[in-house]
Amino acid sequence: MTALDLSLADWRTSTRSSGNGNCVEVAAVGDRIAVRDSKDRPGPALVFAPAAWTAFVAGVDGVRPA
Repeated sequence: MTALDLSLADWRTSTRSSGNGNCVEVAAVGDRIAVRDSKDRPGPALVFAPAAWTAFVAGVDGVRPA
């Protein structure tokens, strides 16, 4: 498996983010969705195939912070 080049990805944060840097960022890269920690931008990213991303979002939909 080859590494996915994320250097030119258009990273976005949620509109619900408070802007304090404690959030995740997502980017569409080809047919994949990449997710990274906004506090560690050069660090690792999770990369989801479309079906896996759909399942992930469905699993967290409705989850509210404590």
